Amino acid sequence: MPVPACHGQLLPQFRERFTWPAPAQRNLCYHARGGQSAMILKTARKVLETEARTIAELVDRLDQNFDRAVETIYACRGRLVVTGMGKSGLIGQKISATFSSTGTPSFFLHPAEALHGDLGRLVPSDVLLALSYSGETEEVLRLLDTVSRLGIPLITLTGALSSTLAQASEVVIDVGIREEACPLGLAPTASSTAMLAMGDALAMAVLEKRGFKEEDYAALHPAGGLGVKLRRVENVMHSGEEIPRVRPDTLMPDVIYEMSKKGLGMTAVVVENGGGVAGIISDGDLRRFIQREGNRALSMTAAACMTRTPTTIGRKELATKALNLMETRKITSLLVVDAKGKLEGVVHIHDLWTTQMF
Repeated sequence: MPVPACHGQLLPQFRERFTWPAPAQRNLCYHARGGQSAMILKTARKVLETEARTIAELVDRLDQNFDRAVETIYACRGRLVVTGMGKSGLIGQKISATFSSTGTPSFFLHPAEALHGDLGRLVPSDVLLALSYSGETEEVLRLLDTVSRLGIPLITLTGALSSTLAQASEVVIDVGIREEACPLGLAPTASSTAMLAMGDALAMAVLEKRGFKEEDYAALHPAGGLGVKLRRVENVMHSGEEIPRVRPDTLMPDVIYEMSKKGLGMTAVVVENGGGVAGIISDGDLRRFIQREGNRALSMTAAACMTRTPTTIGRKELATKALNLMETRKITSLLVVDAKGKLEGVVHIHDLWTTQMF
């Protein structure tokens, strides 16, 4: 394509289009934009207020049907299968993911794909959670024969309690709304928010009924920021030959050698039979001991230098707890012991630095 002769300048026919308006015109533009901005913010506030009101209204509708849904999901020996079409399907995917990450095995079944072979993923031990605001979504209704044949309990989130889907369900939860937040009243906004919020409420209620704890959550989130926050002591501790350890009768020159060799600024003092912890010697303990005892310190044993009541932690505890203990006690190392007090490892504050926990 040939380069125009006026390359580097605006072509004459475009100059007017790209010429900055005069100062008076610019003021009019700013006022117009200000009016548009006010209108935009008004719309945004109305959307948020409508959706907030929609969620608040769900609270008064919680009844025995919600209880039955929680009990049904809790008793499920298979998977919680979530299905829905369109926006309801997208909300269903998020609900399924929330259940999966909080101790309830779950997957999303696209109703259209189900009709082309994925129905084979359903087994009698499953529970089906269907999302359809109208309760008349054709693709979802076509799943009912198979669900009934397999004897799969059906829980439905819908805004139409007399719909075909609601009538075919063991448990129906009302997520009906007064109005959509969409100015046109068409796009699923408040209705999809209601489904999402109710799905979260179900997932959290089942979580509590299971007694699901932080350590269980950690096991399901080994990566990312959550993985770092929920990492366990056993994932960061030194074990085996990396542990500096001496006996109570070890002479101080050998204690110093062990501390220098392992490079953790401390050593555990363990009883030979059984490996029980007798104490700990830190760099600080060693300096204070030599300052107090002088030249005769080197002829003494670990038992004379050690702290006899070291702070310990279990290997299954969260690494964040280890960090909190170190910060509270103003120490740099923790001994990791089992239920019988036997030494299993050492966690050093530097090990926690490398996890980006700070």
